[in-house]
Amino acid sequence: MALFRTQLGDVLRERRAELGLTLREVSKEAQVSLGYISEIERGQKEASSELLGSLCVALDVPLSQVLRDVADAIAVVESASVEPVPTPIGARRTDDVVASAA
Repeated sequence: MALFRTQLGDVLRERRAELGLTLREVSKEAQVSLGYISEIERGQKEASSELLGSLCVALDVPLSQVLRDVADAIAVVESASVEPVPTPIGARRTDDVVASAA
């Protein structure tokens, strides 16, 4: 299962990298401690809505865009980890069919 905080951290880190900003610069602009932002980016801490709003302002990105990007990332993780539907007992699978000897 994809954790929201992990995907959020990835999205925020990618945005910061796109802008060429350091954690220190974002910390100063958002008025949030550098260590706390680092923990959020690593998916170790949850960001409150107020803190997330401050980070979005510092990263010059709308909150709605961040949330869309997180949702897209979660969808990718979920689609990659979907387990196959089990074959009902007694049903034949195509890989179970053995060619008959001639």
